[in-house]
Amino acid sequence: MNVSQATPEAPAYHAVHLPSLLVAIVIMLVGTVYPLIFARQDGSANHSLAFALFWSMSAGLVRGVGFVPSAIAWRVLFSAWSCGAGLLLAAWLRWGS
Repeated sequence: MNVSQATPEAPAYHAVHLPSLLVAIVIMLVGTVYPLIFARQDGSANHSLAFALFWSMSAGLVRGVGFVPSAIAWRVLFSAWSCGAGLLLAAWLRWGS
């Protein structure tokens, strides 16, 4: 058996995706400095808004550092498009409804 056949192929290199990374860092910093962003007008927790923002932050961090999962489901959930979709959902939940 040839040695080159026994070694697994190296994963493809993906560059840092700066817009996704910046969105994730901004959500992280704003949520740390002003946690009331995750609350409703009456002070109770807005779990839908928190879900959308945390999904956007997670997708932004995963894609932002250059990691692209190999499984299709994870690739879709943690893509740059998902980061934007989570951000749009959060904006709609905060100001649209």
